[in-house]
Amino acid sequence: EFIKILAIAVALAMDAFAVSISTGVSLKSVNSRQLFRLSWHFGLFQAVMPIIGWSAGLSIRSHIERYDHWIAFGLLAFVGVHMIKGAFQDGKSEKPIKDYTKGMTLVMLSVASSIDALAVGFSLSLLKISIWIPALIIGIVAGTFTLIGMRIGERIGADKRLSVYAETIGGVVLISIGFNILYEHGVFSAFFK
Repeated sequence: EFIKILAIAVALAMDAFAVSISTGVSLKSVNSRQLFRLSWHFGLFQAVMPIIGWSAGLSIRSHIERYDHWIAFGLLAFVGVHMIKGAFQDGKSEKPIKDYTKGMTLVMLSVASSIDALAVGFSLSLLKISIWIPALIIGIVAGTFTLIGMRIGERIGADKRLSVYAETIGGVVLISIGFNILYEHGVFSAFFK
């Protein structure tokens, strides 16, 4: 049903939304190329991951699910720590602001924010639901949320007084998303018994 697929797409887009806000805060000024690159990649990865999960079925998922959450955590923590360090160096150095919408950082963020979509694709394959329309909806929703998130982050980052705090919070949010992914996969269950 369209409403259920839309609800899944919105849930999956929340990580992309949070990451895009953090990216907008870090950039402080976002141009149309950066908007396009991040929203296109986040939307594309969010659309492709369920297709991969759907296609892989049980054979590959059993191998990946043991460590997929660690991959997502590592990527988000790496970028988050880099963002926090950058927040405190922005005013002290003449280095240009890191553009998280380029290169390997863009790929890492795209993978990290869309890795949960693998499980959704796998679940849809078990239910014998065709993946093509859900993948398209998931990609469009993620791309749209990314555009909105970057604009929100840009507005916050443009305020010089809030900039350092917002970028630090953005880095902490990325690391928190990583920890939340670990929590959702039961990594901390032994500690909370």
